[in-house]
Amino acid sequence: MDQPLSYSISIVGNFLLIGGFILYGFTLFAEYHSSGKWAKNVTGLLAGLGMLTLALALVMTPGNAEVIRRIAMTKASTFFLVVSSILMLASIGSFGIITYAKPFRLRHQRRIQRDQSRDLPKIP
Repeated sequence: MDQPLSYSISIVGNFLLIGGFILYGFTLFAEYHSSGKWAKNVTGLLAGLGMLTLALALVMTPGNAEVIRRIAMTKASTFFLVVSSILMLASIGSFGIITYAKPFRLRHQRRIQRDQSRDLPKIP
């Protein structure tokens, strides 16, 4: 286990780079998905999927596979499973809150528009 310091630095650098690609890919994908305008944002979708594919390709190297194997021998998978579950529950909860609050927001906006239109003089 006498690896040179440069090897450890390169491994950490690889994982940081891969993590950055994954984060940027998900950011582009989320931007595409949130806007709802498919034709305009298909480039964001393709760029996001391309970044995710690039990150996957960088992960699939023998050196990275060895590091992943070493990490898999620990209980890190349990930690990531718990974090994933918490994030999924938070996502489900936020979707429910947004879905529940939207009709109230729309009703409030209609009331504001009605109040504003009453204050305007009627022009024939």
